[in-house]
Amino acid sequence: MPNKIVNIAAHLPEMAERQPDATAIIFPRENRRMSFSELDRLSDRIALGLIEVGICRGVRTVLMVTPSPEFFALTFALFKVGAIPVLIDPGLGTKNLKSCLAEAEPHAFIGIPKAHIARLLFGWGKRTLRTLVTVGPRLGWGGITLASLIKRNPKDIKFTLAPTQQNDLAAILFTSGSTGAPKGAIYNHGNFAAQVEALRDVYGIQPGEIDLPTFPLFALFAPALGMTAVIPEMDFTRPGSVDPKKIIGAIQKYGVTTMFGSPALINRVGRYGVQHGVKLPTLKRAISAGAPVPAAVLERFTSMLNPGVEVFTPYGATEALPVCSIGSSEILGSTRRITDAGGGVCIGRPVDGIRLEVIEITDQPIYRWDESLRVPTGKIGEIIVQGNQVTRGYYNRPEADDLSKIFDPDTSSFFHRMGDLGGRDEEGKVWFCGRKSHRVETANGPLFTIPCEAVFNTHPQVFRTALVGVGTPGEQTPVLCVELEKDAKADQSKLREELLAIARDHIHTHGIETILFHPAFPVDIRHNAKIFREKLAVWAARKLTETSK
Repeated sequence: MPNKIVNIAAHLPEMAERQPDATAIIFPRENRRMSFSELDRLSDRIALGLIEVGICRGVRTVLMVTPSPEFFALTFALFKVGAIPVLIDPGLGTKNLKSCLAEAEPHAFIGIPKAHIARLLFGWGKRTLRTLVTVGPRLGWGGITLASLIKRNPKDIKFTLAPTQQNDLAAILFTSGSTGAPKGAIYNHGNFAAQVEALRDVYGIQPGEIDLPTFPLFALFAPALGMTAVIPEMDFTRPGSVDPKKIIGAIQKYGVTTMFGSPALINRVGRYGVQHGVKLPTLKRAISAGAPVPAAVLERFTSMLNPGVEVFTPYGATEALPVCSIGSSEILGSTRRITDAGGGVCIGRPVDGIRLEVIEITDQPIYRWDESLRVPTGKIGEIIVQGNQVTRGYYNRPEADDLSKIFDPDTSSFFHRMGDLGGRDEEGKVWFCGRKSHRVETANGPLFTIPCEAVFNTHPQVFRTALVGVGTPGEQTPVLCVELEKDAKADQSKLREELLAIARDHIHTHGIETILFHPAFPVDIRHNAKIFREKLAVWAARKLTETSK
């Protein structure tokens, strides 16, 4: 794409001029509110202070601050000066955090005291860090506090945005590491701008709406779209354990019109809502992403909404979002039956501006796009995408770039390999069939996780299942791991026979003859919904070895 001046932070001063007194942030935990003009002015003051301490254009800056008005102001200030925020989920664990920070080579670190203590204890960024900013009291380490940095600058100085270009590096966002080591996706300002435009257009979001974002990074889109962000009282690293009363209470108290929640959060809130007859008439839409959302979960949540209001399930990844989207009415009305029969999960059609192709499955690099790579309609292959919201690579990970990017000579651009398997039907809808790395390679051919698991998930006592392979690829034994509903009281021997009968009823699951019951699947920290099938495969192999002794 041709390079032009784009700074993703420009949305904030535009909204501050357009609706200065409208509320930008509501923080119920501390009973705080901030208008768009107040947020813009605060981020200007922080931006001036950042420049003074050496955090300026091109400086990679770790940001470890809990969701709060300061988190919003700091993030927009970093974008305003042209610095490069490095954003990593704290729940990835100390070992992963250390390797991520070593890879990102940050020069500045902005964090709450707890983050600075961890930085010192585990040696995060020790080799490259030069500038430290503490959000809260500084307990003996160097640098400056955010409060001191703000006090240095008067309120009436307007900050001029750095003249960043759309292809300039804007941020490094680390993946959740659910299928391997976390990687730092390189976001440019054009990627962010395309995301804001796509979210506004696909979901019809209007300035003045009220948003409840239960994932911190999604919270940043609210001010850019002119929405009021209500920051919920919850542990953002454990969305599956959220207190549903606090989520429902916030929606009802503040008249929330849109919300984002992981499938685990939507499930928990929906179960509570159905049990207590809750209605949420102000919601115009809910958005859930991070993993496929079961139809039963959608059914429960939509029962709380006004007729015609939908739960949308966009498909994408840290590297590319949104790619596709589908609403709950289409899922519950038609695609659910195909999913339950093993046809995969329908993820809708590509959003405007996204080119999606399905290619032959391979674990090898593909350096150049060619039409011969494309598979026929209806065949399962690997999903690849191209578009303005698709990131160009990973920071300091050339080997990952080789495996994930395909140069397109026709557009002088590239495709991103999503690492997901799926296919397209005759109507152009895309069907997701699981991660490429999760396919089970048996002597009789590959088995794909989502189509196989779906037929077993229809059993009323089953909460979820995970298909894993034990043994050498090409000769793997397929093993179905089963997590039961919390209130399930079925005899496991009887239930195993019922599940084996389901396997025999479907041609693509005939080869599944081993079933293991697991108390609680390991899941990702970001959404509490992506199943760590690699860990389950190790567990299954150990259980089978113990049984054979």
